[in-house]
Amino acid sequence: MLEVLLRALALLCCTAGFAWLALSMESHWEQVRGAQPLPRRTVIALRALGSAALLGSLLLCLRVDHASMAVLVWVMSLAGAALIVAFTFTWRPRWMAPLLPWVRSRDAGAGQEA
Repeated sequence: MLEVLLRALALLCCTAGFAWLALSMESHWEQVRGAQPLPRRTVIALRALGSAALLGSLLLCLRVDHASMAVLVWVMSLAGAALIVAFTFTWRPRWMAPLLPWVRSRDAGAGQEA
């Protein structure tokens, strides 16, 4: 049971990592935050969080399985997480906003999707 939870947590880390890396790009930032500027400090923080989350997911996979199997599971998790993030940015980019709890919205409540 613990193995299943650790693998699920690894997939969650992959997804959050890719989302943070995507949010560090100007185009994806605008999809989620609108016209709010993307400060350089936030870009660095998002890239660091994304990298740490991807590394954490690899470490979780290594905790569950031997190295060769863990790397295979990790690569498959990366592929699945990439699809999840890509589809979310395509259909509901504002769903990524909870990944930015430290960023205050200038127009709180304005421009919400239906």
